[in-house]
Amino acid sequence: MVTQKPKPKLTYEDYAKTPDDERWELIDGELINRELDMAPSAKEAHQRNQMQLGSRMFFFTYENDLGRVYSDFDVVLSDTDTVRPDLLFVSKERLHIITDDNVQGAPDLVVEIRSPSTARQDWTVKRELYARHGVGEYWLVDPEAATVAVLLLDEGELKVTGVYGEGDTLSSAVMSGFSIALADIFRG
Repeated sequence: MVTQKPKPKLTYEDYAKTPDDERWELIDGELINRELDMAPSAKEAHQRNQMQLGSRMFFFTYENDLGRVYSDFDVVLSDTDTVRPDLLFVSKERLHIITDDNVQGAPDLVVEIRSPSTARQDWTVKRELYARHGVGEYWLVDPEAATVAVLLLDEGELKVTGVYGEGDTLSSAVMSGFSIALADIFRG
């Protein structure tokens, strides 16, 4: 009987060699090209929601000296796990995890904006990955449904604490004092 050796897991070193003009992630040692996953119909709403939410998060943290907000910045969670969330927040107390090239460790808050092809992975694989590495708060934005699911780390799991829609105001547990009317994010 012939047995195949398991495929070796790729590392951050392999990830660093991917083309700069494409969006790659490394999950459990497997390279995933996110550019191939993005459905054309989701791109405009995705970009609009990312800019609306990201700009408000950025200015709030800057004006209140709370930390830093990034968009599409590499997050190295382990040697075999590197992701590029749509938005992320690192608190002032944890700025030491930020390097010129990436974030070395779990951000305090991660935001993923749903596209049809990545929704399942955002809810399952990335949710488990973020929980395992200690992301305190995780937002899943759904442009089509105009909702944001908020998950908080509790006993090693990211648990849904609420799903908010256009008529609601969203607040952050880890970005002290930040709140936003979701109508401002989802209006076209």
